Amino acid sequence: MKRRALLAGSTGAVAAGLVPSAASASDSASWVHTWTAMPQLTEPGNMPPAPFTGTDAVLVDTTLRQTVHTSIGGKWLRVRFSNAFGTTDLPLSAASVALPVDGKAGVSGIAPGSSRPLTFSGLPSIVVPAGAQVVSDPVAMPVAARANLTVSAYLATGQAGLNLTAHPGSRTTSWLAHGDWTDKSEMSDATPVDHWYLISGVEVVASRAAGVVIVGDSLTDGRGSTTNGNDRWPDQLAARWRDPRLAILNQAAGGNRVLHDGLGPNVLARLDRDVLGVSGAAWVLIFEGVNDIGTAEATEAGQLRAITALTGAYRQIVQRAHAKKLRVYGATITPFGGNAGYDDPGGLRERARVAVNGVIRGGVFDSYVDFAAAVADPAAPSRLDPAFDVGDHLHLNPAGYAALAAAVPRRLF
Repeated sequence: MKRRALLAGSTGAVAAGLVPSAASASDSASWVHTWTAMPQLTEPGNMPPAPFTGTDAVLVDTTLRQTVHTSIGGKWLRVRFSNAFGTTDLPLSAASVALPVDGKAGVSGIAPGSSRPLTFSGLPSIVVPAGAQVVSDPVAMPVAARANLTVSAYLATGQAGLNLTAHPGSRTTSWLAHGDWTDKSEMSDATPVDHWYLISGVEVVASRAAGVVIVGDSLTDGRGSTTNGNDRWPDQLAARWRDPRLAILNQAAGGNRVLHDGLGPNVLARLDRDVLGVSGAAWVLIFEGVNDIGTAEATEAGQLRAITALTGAYRQIVQRAHAKKLRVYGATITPFGGNAGYDDPGGLRERARVAVNGVIRGGVFDSYVDFAAAVADPAAPSRLDPAFDVGDHLHLNPAGYAALAAAVPRRLF
């Protein structure tokens, strides 16, 4: 009974003291995601390095320190942790949020005095059930737009089993160290790793703001971009527009497909969690399909099936998003001519790409963004412009991602 009373009192204090009131936020202010990362099941090659992965548990007595890059700012924040692909409980023993040293991405140090503890219903720790996510209590901490933020989490007992929720394509360096370093400015003997683990979102309270959720594959996840450079095309779009009311939210993963699972669940399977469940979302931009075409059989029948199935899937996405009052835009599929894996000698996949782009331009979405035209070689439209090609004739370099950002019409948002 005493324990129950204590919990009730703690929760009440949080509700009264931390949630923004009418005095601290205008009537038009609401929770909006400023950063997201699509949760995935960690593949064996992307697990935390030894000694942080054992034979029957991960992250035992380990602090994870990770950097995220915001899109819009606010005076209050809260952090989401995901155990979406875990098959056992995830015990978070402590967590905190801070500003990185000198505002840099991928550093292990935090600015002295900037750390704020994260609580959950007023308590400093929480157990996240298998398949679930949790949201921290609000923290009164100013967050700048297009700035780096450090999230630290400590797991005293670790997570049993080897099914760990993560986002391998972070393009940002994270740090692991034994012991609880959540409130320490520096971590001793920390190990770097270029993946995110367990974190899936940061929200802020913002006035009259909304977000565009970008659903994509490695071209949006940023393969070919600069590690710790935050120069994926969604990052460059946020930097280009500098709109304090428009959050740019990246829900992409390398290898992702619309129709079938790949690296992460297919788009139709993850739409509810990764789009419809995102706080503050008002628009969706779908930039997927190249992996469906590239992995479909290189025969006329195989590519026809891919075209038909993609068309139907796009319509399903639009119907489901419209039911939540979201506007849905499509982006044309960029060229892959010359790519060793996707370009077939008969050109069947290229013809399928052109056909699917015709569907995207033809009205299946509320509007479209012509990424294909933005980065194609003018002399050979089935190939990427050499100035934008990272070298594999499929992915883009930072200049190519800048071209994608420049191609998004501001009027759509």
